[in-house]
Amino acid sequence: MRKFLVVLDDSRECLNAMRFAAMRAAHSGGAVAILSVIPPEEFNHWIGVSDIMRGEARERITAHFEVFAKWMRDRQGIDPELVIREGEPYHEVLAQIAEDTEIGVVVLGASTESGGPGPLVTQLIKSMPQLRVPVTVVPGNLSKEQLEHIT
Repeated sequence: MRKFLVVLDDSRECLNAMRFAAMRAAHSGGAVAILSVIPPEEFNHWIGVSDIMRGEARERITAHFEVFAKWMRDRQGIDPELVIREGEPYHEVLAQIAEDTEIGVVVLGASTESGGPGPLVTQLIKSMPQLRVPVTVVPGNLSKEQLEHIT
């Protein structure tokens, strides 16, 4: 089964990437894997403090994931899987693609800000020649209706 890998973060454009991935998976008989990456700079404290912070980060991610997962189950009939990794987002996306051979497409949301599509989108686009899967970049300003029409 082909999985759509989508990155869960705190960006506004993440919502459109989630919607796109779920709708494409529903229409093509695929699945959705949601990857959230905990950056290493969050844990530059003493070991006990960093363990507590790591646990809190995982709880936040899980709560955020459940909102999207409920929508995917209720509206699209897709039961997504959650993957939490620690490290730099770019490297962890590449590692997840390498480890999960069912991933067929990476779906990212593009920022609508004037500074460009976002650092992860920029890095992955530059890496396209080395990737084994296509990357779909979903504009952050598309409406739900536009997403439904193109998926």
